Amino acid sequence: MYNKFSDLTVWSMDWTLLILLVVPTLVHGNSTVTVRTGSGPPVGSDQHPNSVPLSEDIQTTTEVREVVVEEVMTTGVLNPSHYPARRAATVVQHYLNTRYGSPYRWIFLSKVHSGSAEDVAEMRKYQLELTMQETISNVSGQCSAELLFPGGEGQSAPQVQASCEGLLQSNTTAQEEAFYQQHRASNNMVSGTDIPDSYGLMEPSMKPFWHLGGVASSFIMLRESNESTLYNMAQVANFTQLETEKDQLRFNYHVLLHEMISQEIIHWKLLVTWSPEQGVQVLQSELQPKCHDCEAPPNTTN
Repeated sequence: MYNKFSDLTVWSMDWTLLILLVVPTLVHGNSTVTVRTGSGPPVGSDQHPNSVPLSEDIQTTTEVREVVVEEVMTTGVLNPSHYPARRAATVVQHYLNTRYGSPYRWIFLSKVHSGSAEDVAEMRKYQLELTMQETISNVSGQCSAELLFPGGEGQSAPQVQASCEGLLQSNTTAQEEAFYQQHRASNNMVSGTDIPDSYGLMEPSMKPFWHLGGVASSFIMLRESNESTLYNMAQVANFTQLETEKDQLRFNYHVLLHEMISQEIIHWKLLVTWSPEQGVQVLQSELQPKCHDCEAPPNTTN
């Protein structure tokens, strides 16, 4: 039988704990705590690591306490499955793509094994042990990473150092060289739209351009990341090949980035170059005006 007095008792017992936990966020000013009393998933993610279906008010009380603890405890040892660790680990993913990505190499976070965070001067430092996966070859590697998120009011990119074992063992040289020669010599400029389509599908010939768009997007997502964001590329709205210059393949890309905390879809236009020797470079980037009437892109990662 539902007992309203038992619920009141639980709330009164937890109220002091909630006050004690929320106070540090007011002091540091770097966490936002959202308290949810409904039964749906947490705002900002369809698959929050801690989301549990709620059927009784007593469960709501427990969840409020867990959300506050997760947001406040962003120093010390981190829970690998919680957002602070996974947000930082995703930044490492973007960093590795800017260093090693290509039309035939696209790296994703597989698992966070351990992590810690501490305040250093005006920065927050994260140390992480991770498994990363190269999604095309399915090769995995163990990585150690250190991140510094700058403090203060100005937005600047996090500083990342990472070392991995085994992640780059697949040899993509032959595929990359064949792709480069094919599109360097062709008189027909390649273009594509809606990659993937509304069903999450794409033509096999479009996959290298999808990968290239994802790697190029990592340059933007790395630059725009902070401790309150979690980015992923949702779709290549369109791309067009341009004339080759200085032995570099060149493309105009329009990409849709999904910021999963706010659930915002963000449009960017990029001028991208690539060659096997020089790798991927983003020469120009332009944030596009918000599109309030746009449909949500399909949910896919490879």
